[in-house]
Amino acid sequence: METTIHPAGGTLSASLSATQSFKEYFRLTKPRIALLIVISTAVGYCYGVGASFHFIAFVHALIGTTLLSAGAATLNQWMERDWDARMHRTRTRPIPSGTVRSRDALRFGVALNIVGVLELWFFCNPLAATLGLLTSAGYLLAYTPLKRKHAVCTTVGALPGAMPPLIGFTAASSHLGIDAWVLFSILFLWQFPHFHAIAWMYREDYERAGVKMLAVARPFGAGLTIEILASLFLLVPITLAPTLLHMAGLVYFVAAIVLDLVFVYFGFQLARERTRKRARGLLLASVLYLPLLFAFLVFDNSRFL
Repeated sequence: METTIHPAGGTLSASLSATQSFKEYFRLTKPRIALLIVISTAVGYCYGVGASFHFIAFVHALIGTTLLSAGAATLNQWMERDWDARMHRTRTRPIPSGTVRSRDALRFGVALNIVGVLELWFFCNPLAATLGLLTSAGYLLAYTPLKRKHAVCTTVGALPGAMPPLIGFTAASSHLGIDAWVLFSILFLWQFPHFHAIAWMYREDYERAGVKMLAVARPFGAGLTIEILASLFLLVPITLAPTLLHMAGLVYFVAAIVLDLVFVYFGFQLARERTRKRARGLLLASVLYLPLLFAFLVFDNSRFL
């Protein structure tokens, strides 16, 4: 397979097969993150439905949100292509490695965002589409540039990161209710221990790229401990609220308590001992925590009982 020199220093394939090209563009969409966003949107939809569940609208909500997530991920990598080339964990991504041209990634990302907004607008409702557009805009225009300016970027980024349940809820109901805001709060708070753990593990890589996250700027400071533990402690009443608000039953309530205790334990471990092992433990706990919590929340949904 012939290659040409990529302007950023990598190599650009002159004859990628259709299958290889598909794989590279698929990598641009960050499918693992998209899956979490789809799950969060689905949970929001389940709590926004009225007397009947409209499966077609549900599918369109998931498609639209998936397209927006994929588009935002692609444009994020386009915006950060030079910084990604400096970090060990990101230099093999499609743009810095040269398997996808920068301008092609830009077009691909813009197209995905446009189609995603139109999908939500025409097949769900304008409110869901507007929230989807605000999510992408917040992620790309606020969080992404702020990562290299101030540690508050994590808080700012957590706002668009918590929007998927609101999109799902409004796609089903055309309005926002207390249930939607509870789901938003859960996802908002969950992001702090999750992303702080990632940032601490890869802090040297992030520092090389000029990222100003708290775990990079002050990896052993009290601020990191405060943000992690505060978000974990606030998660406890927020995750128990669904039962108190009659969104879910006692099965969910017990499961939430157990999951919260485990999550807090791993947060304390990292606060007590700042090591890569402890950070990885908190990261794995966060990855398991949210899908399990949402699973219990949906299956013990009082609307379906």
